[in-house]
Amino acid sequence: MPLEMNRKIFLTAAITGAGATQDKSRLVPRSPKEIAEAAIDAAKAGAAIVHCHVRDPETGAPCRDLDLYREVTDRIRSADIDMVLNLTAGVGGDLTFGGVETPMDIDAAETDMAGATERMAHIRACLPEICTLDCGSMNFGDGDYVMTNTTAMLRAMGAQMTELGVKPEIEAFDTGHLWFAKQLVREGVLDDPALVQLCMGVPWGAPNDLNTFMAMVNNVPESWNWSAFSLGRDQMPYVAAAALAGGNVRVGLEDNLYLERGVLATNAQLVAKAASLLSNMGATLMGPQEVRDQLGLSKRAPGDLPA
Repeated sequence: MPLEMNRKIFLTAAITGAGATQDKSRLVPRSPKEIAEAAIDAAKAGAAIVHCHVRDPETGAPCRDLDLYREVTDRIRSADIDMVLNLTAGVGGDLTFGGVETPMDIDAAETDMAGATERMAHIRACLPEICTLDCGSMNFGDGDYVMTNTTAMLRAMGAQMTELGVKPEIEAFDTGHLWFAKQLVREGVLDDPALVQLCMGVPWGAPNDLNTFMAMVNNVPESWNWSAFSLGRDQMPYVAAAALAGGNVRVGLEDNLYLERGVLATNAQLVAKAASLLSNMGATLMGPQEVRDQLGLSKRAPGDLPA
């Protein structure tokens, strides 16, 4: 893929995530009201797309409660500012083995495995423009936890996304995930051109050095739309790297809690910082309707299923 800076960029704000960050920053939104308000503030700061998980409002622990997703969706859809809604479909693929000597003594408290239709229940109910498809399994962090997405599961979930008219955002944590994503497009499970997010520096997927990043970029088909992000202090450098390599960008508290060393951030502050960086590079941000037009998205009310 020839390198040419992208000067018209869509920015995704990843609002809260599913990581154990709720006790690391008081600014991580927990309740549907807090998540929606953070998304609205991020949109006002320049984010065209908001990517949302939900959490238990009391504990802050990640969950997949359908009513919480409905409330987040309703609040965002009724906001006084437009935005493209991107909901996770990654929940329900969490497997924690019992230890190195007793792996099949599954840790039930840390395991949440659901079938394809159950994992897609909130997508069918809420009908966001976009939902994520974690396009492979991986050792996610340390210990005995595995992010589990079999090829059969991905084919089933991808087919349901296509049936619903919801655009999958392929989450590629490593090169093999991109390889399989291209296979899903070849099989007709996913529509072409696809949308892909390059997830760099997430242990233990693709490291976020520039050689690996460019290998990932060069494996994205030229007709596809793509974004990239990295974690922590590398979040803003990857805003610049993704734009320079021709892609789009993602920031937010899912991936980074700090505005600068020792200063906790809000989502809106991270979006504003990224927007300023991109402006200084000579790029402009796309609005939500421009993103819908480019990606072929439809904004629909919950329950408005295709005929």
